Amino acid sequence: MTVPEADTRSLTRFTPVLARTTTAHATLEPVAYDCVKVIVVRAGGALLFSEFGVQHVNVGDVIVLAANTLCGAEPEDWVTTTTLYLDRDYVVDQVFWQYAEQFTDRLDAMQFLDARYAEPAQVVRLGEGRAGLLMPWLDELAVLSADGLPPDRFYRAQALLFAVLDVIMPRIAVTAHRLTASQRCAACPSLPRHRQFEPLREEARHAAHLLRGELARRWTLRALAEEVHLSRSQLGRVFVEAFGKSPIAYLAMLRVERMAHLLRTTDTPISVIANQVGWGDADFAARQFRRSVGVPPSRYRAMGRASTSG
Repeated sequence: MTVPEADTRSLTRFTPVLARTTTAHATLEPVAYDCVKVIVVRAGGALLFSEFGVQHVNVGDVIVLAANTLCGAEPEDWVTTTTLYLDRDYVVDQVFWQYAEQFTDRLDAMQFLDARYAEPAQVVRLGEGRAGLLMPWLDELAVLSADGLPPDRFYRAQALLFAVLDVIMPRIAVTAHRLTASQRCAACPSLPRHRQFEPLREEARHAAHLLRGELARRWTLRALAEEVHLSRSQLGRVFVEAFGKSPIAYLAMLRVERMAHLLRTTDTPISVIANQVGWGDADFAARQFRRSVGVPPSRYRAMGRASTSG
């Protein structure tokens, strides 16, 4: 699980659950984390942009983001949120045991999770009254995880988390209910990765480092696989296991992040920015940006300028 840099500096141990309460007054550029995020709006409001497009959120709204999903926000003066960072393996394990009678192994749980919760970004309108029930639990979770969740308080933190999810999960939109057709057998899930904020496989870490370091390079899966001394199929498998996305989809996410930063901080033409991040076709870059951030590059830049002038 990857969390903001300010948080990782304060952590001394791996933890699958982390809670942080923050107040933002300035623009939050689109960014993605390698964990599931549940963001509860406690006060204020913001204009949110992600794969669902642009939506206004205020007190009583909950944003649910799958791992490696870009999301940014424009606070309306200010917005206070509590964010839950949940390790992807931890989430898979909970789903496995939730449907233990019907699953064979953790792979079944992963496939079910991908199929049932197919929307990578959702806004759940709990309402201010119902969301108020969550606040004491969120506050205690934030205190417990302030310096990294200690093992002797894990069960209390898990109880608090489950109480929060019990309110939120029934209201999340789901797709068709598909389960494995196989009979249940040998029902122990495989071991989760103990990643300590890093993927387990060195090849996946190295591949991600190469993509970040040479963003504008015309990468192909073959070229990346050769760099890390794996076959294309092996690289695809270990990379998806580590980051939940294929290498090319991960590269697109990185390029969109960089593009958003340049749109907000420079006056460089959009076509030039597209080329700088590795997309020679400006129209293709615009489509990729809109699909990931929810707005076209021109509107995103205009939003940033309006915020600055305001």
